[in-house]
Amino acid sequence: MQSRGSGNRLSGLVFRSRISILTFTMVAAMATLYVAGRLWQDAENRVYLINELDRITGKGETAISVDDTLKVIDCREQQKKLSALEMELAAARQEGFVSKHLSLVTETDKTKPKKRLVAVIGILTRFGKQNNRNAIRKAWMPTGAALKKMEEDKSIIIRFVIGRSANRGDSLDRGIDRENGQHNDFIILDNTEAPEELPKKTKLFFAYAADTWDSEFYAKVNDDVFVNIDPLATILATHVDKPRVYIGCMKSGEVFSEPALKWYEPDWWKFGDGKSYFRHASGEIFVISRALAQFVSINRDMLRTYAHDDVSVGSWFIGLSVKHIDEAKFCCSSWSSGAICSGV
Repeated sequence: MQSRGSGNRLSGLVFRSRISILTFTMVAAMATLYVAGRLWQDAENRVYLINELDRITGKGETAISVDDTLKVIDCREQQKKLSALEMELAAARQEGFVSKHLSLVTETDKTKPKKRLVAVIGILTRFGKQNNRNAIRKAWMPTGAALKKMEEDKSIIIRFVIGRSANRGDSLDRGIDRENGQHNDFIILDNTEAPEELPKKTKLFFAYAADTWDSEFYAKVNDDVFVNIDPLATILATHVDKPRVYIGCMKSGEVFSEPALKWYEPDWWKFGDGKSYFRHASGEIFVISRALAQFVSINRDMLRTYAHDDVSVGSWFIGLSVKHIDEAKFCCSSWSSGAICSGV
């Protein structure tokens, strides 16, 4: 016959055994739920990857290899990077570092690609120079339907470039408006037309042209220069494969520090003790490629101008990876065989 103490010990062992079994059962159930959850999650991930692969490749495969999985993951990472870049681009555009015109193409642009122009030529002119403009129209710049035909056949756009009078809407402005109404061959910039504003005017022309037309090249010409269009187009065609080119009759010269002199440079001290300009294209005619015109457009508010437009343009490219092309046929001092320009 068992003692009372032995009975109590036996009951305690049975009770503890039941607790252990209950605890084990609960742990096992939780483990089962955890494993099932992980398997379910893995299954969902696998289905997602398969669907993603099917969507991207269009193959409709029902199995996915390790390589395919890595491809899908890489696509997702690239999508994240693209989204981040789009956000940075939007922020940069808001801060003024990116031109508003360099936006993502629209669906219409995708379905109807436009032919890129060969060149946009801006003839910088002033008030009181209508005789020069009429001479150019008679000599080398078509008018009316012929101007439109040149744009369509040769992919070259030519426009006179002028600003507005200091007294907006006065007889000078009205005269340009009438002339433009007759010929429709002006770019009228929103800046004050004045000789000292020529460097800024040149900058605004390149910015406007790059924003308005997609062209391989953009040219600036003075309104006392005659241009032979066909040889110009031939020369430009040889440089299409170069991403950043600056073409002109390259020169350098003395920096004048005396205010009484015609070519006085207020910032003469910035050019060193030698008082000599860096190499730059003569202002009669020079050409820049599309990437450089876009650079000017994007950075128009930060680009410094000097007293002269040719020096100003040269300064913008001196620190960039730009191919300077010294083209003798752009030297307009004389009309020689094969030359593309002549000063009058």
